[in-house]
Amino acid sequence: MGFSGMYGATDDAQSIAVIHAALERGVTFLDTGDFYGMGHNEMLIARAIEGRRDRVQLSVKYGGLRSPDGGWVGFDTRPAATKNFLAYTLKRLGTDHIDIYRPARLDPNVPIEDTVGAIAELVKQGYVRQIGLSEVGAETVKRAQAVHPIVDVQIEYSAVSRTPEASLFPALHQMGISATLYGVMSRGLLTGSKVSTAPGDFRRWLPRFADANREQNGGVAQAFVALATKWGMTPGQLAVAYVRAKEPNFTPLVGARTVEQLTDALAGIERTLSAEQLAELEIAVNPAAIAGTRYAPAQMAHLDSER
Repeated sequence: MGFSGMYGATDDAQSIAVIHAALERGVTFLDTGDFYGMGHNEMLIARAIEGRRDRVQLSVKYGGLRSPDGGWVGFDTRPAATKNFLAYTLKRLGTDHIDIYRPARLDPNVPIEDTVGAIAELVKQGYVRQIGLSEVGAETVKRAQAVHPIVDVQIEYSAVSRTPEASLFPALHQMGISATLYGVMSRGLLTGSKVSTAPGDFRRWLPRFADANREQNGGVAQAFVALATKWGMTPGQLAVAYVRAKEPNFTPLVGARTVEQLTDALAGIERTLSAEQLAELEIAVNPAAIAGTRYAPAQMAHLDSER
């Protein structure tokens, strides 16, 4: 996502260099959305993995509807739309199959059974290998699983976004379903660095980065950075180490935009936290102390994972 304008201007050559560096260091999982840059991200990845397709698993989210000015105008996961979206994704990515295909959100107008049933047909036809979901609650996962095996649920999770612990993660463990965890650094909030809210950076629309919440959330971030320093880590490494310690069988998604960020995040995989350190961190960095929701209220209202 970060390679396609959501955090401001990008450079395709640098983005491809980051992907190549990731592959060289053993990363095999690339996650994208067909609405990232209105197709730009998929075409970028196609260039980056040319001649390397067999080395990666491609995870694609779909259903987000964009307007010509870049705005968001809804979600569509009807069976016909699902097949249409996939056709264009295959073309842009230059591949004959997607490893994990998933609706980006639950479409309130389409039963999840219909959406998953459509992807299941694509699995039978060989265009999709596995079915995933994104930002859904435990009951939706159970309904989807009754139609076709679900391999993975993508969800935001970090030291300050821990809602999935209540019901989603226990349900996934019970059903033997994995998860990919995005936002492990809370979009830069936990790194303690100054986060841009300039035009072109979508964080300007997120409540946690609003001016009214900056001081409160900055204090939480400072506590996180202090613990990282105390334990000989960078904040990015601690963010990755935290989610790995909490859910060792799940996979953190890292939105590195530079090789330096990639190197830092991968080093976090090698760091471990003791039970005592986890307890100390969760006392010092309490999600209840964070001001603002992770998306704007209108978006939060449509998140099945928050119900």
